Amino acid sequence: MNDEDVVHGGVEMARAAFVLTIRPDKVEQYLAAHREVWPEMRDALREAGFRNYSIHLSGRQAFGYFEADDPAAALAAMAATEVNTRWQDRMAELLEQRVDDDGPGLLPEIFRLD
Repeated sequence: MNDEDVVHGGVEMARAAFVLTIRPDKVEQYLAAHREVWPEMRDALREAGFRNYSIHLSGRQAFGYFEADDPAAALAAMAATEVNTRWQDRMAELLEQRVDDDGPGLLPEIFRLD
């Protein structure tokens, strides 16, 4: 286990975070989309291995956090789904930069208080 890993319920997993920038005139649409995330998108995230996934907002910056046994594998599994392609097409209209097929760039963890 390395510094990025945490044990939860006896299962080793890693924490991951990312930041996306929302277009200035699209913040309300971004919020509305996330109030009504499609059930099939929620299911795909769970099946890909995402747990404890949340998105927070500061101005136009969306900060996402999730846990997974292997964040890179979870992102790759999502990239392979049709529902993710449709979701990313929809989000591309709202974000400054489209999320790459392999997911958003993950941020390095620099501090954690357990």
